[in-house]
Amino acid sequence: MAGTALAAGIMTVAATLSLGLAAVGGAAVTAQRTAGAADAAALAAADAASGAVITDEDPCVLAARVAIASGATVAACTVRGLTATVEVHSAYAGLVAVSRARAGQPEG
Repeated sequence: MAGTALAAGIMTVAATLSLGLAAVGGAAVTAQRTAGAADAAALAAADAASGAVITDEDPCVLAARVAIASGATVAACTVRGLTATVEVHSAYAGLVAVSRARAGQPEG
């Protein structure tokens, strides 16, 4: 009987750890996807601002479209000259992942 209780306790701990690790892994994947969405959105906005991509859309509107295609939403977008800075948000399990990216000419 004591062995059965011990085995049940070990299985409970193993299951709890597995669920916790799965949640942490999902959050890490979401953070990486959000970073990728921010990078892609900033590059799209900078390309539109520089004329590398011919479009009638505002660079920030283009950045928002790219972010949405990546499963994120643009929270902030600024374009100064040929440089774009974008902040995107993405949700996972009630939490929000935030990532910022900048694309364009180097500072200095």
